[in-house]
Amino acid sequence: MRTSTINRHTNETQIDIELNIDGSGDYTIETPIGFLSHMLEGFAKHGLFDIKLKADGDVHVDQHHLVEDCGIALGQAFRKALGEKKGINRAGYFVFPMDEALAVVAVDIGGRPYLQFEAEFKRRLCGKLDTDLLEDFFHGFAVNLMANVVVRMPYGRSDHHKIEATFKAFAKAMKMACDTDPRAMDHIPSTKGMIENDSNR
Repeated sequence: MRTSTINRHTNETQIDIELNIDGSGDYTIETPIGFLSHMLEGFAKHGLFDIKLKADGDVHVDQHHLVEDCGIALGQAFRKALGEKKGINRAGYFVFPMDEALAVVAVDIGGRPYLQFEAEFKRRLCGKLDTDLLEDFFHGFAVNLMANVVVRMPYGRSDHHKIEATFKAFAKAMKMACDTDPRAMDHIPSTKGMIENDSNR
């Protein structure tokens, strides 16, 4: 079982995560931002990841620290659980429709952290989530997993639908990237023979 535990406690946020990549989509998510909790629940369910996440922080100042640090801690949890990454597909993508919205997410867990994020929202808040911070969430995730993450939102009217489609596409792309191929279980998916730092391809 590919599992990890991350306890990220700073003066600004306190985040505890338990992750099982080879789960069944069970989750317990607790954050002070209801819409963020809802998106992380959807990520666990659609990626078939078992996730226990409890997060709190200085949201009385701003949501930025909490949302970004959730992305950071989640990226760390996946990186730790994947270990040497033997046998994984490494790359994954998904195109997810939700009513009038369409989200595209692609992931390469190749040791080269980078985020491409193209999404616009009509409102600053969706529920109580500051939509301006979604890019920071995905950036924190990409850098700490050391993955190339691409998020595109070509269509959509409802900000709720656009964000939810994005997290569902993110879940499916991560599931594909983390899934293993029985033919490659003794091999690391890189011609360099390792995926460790930002010089690897």
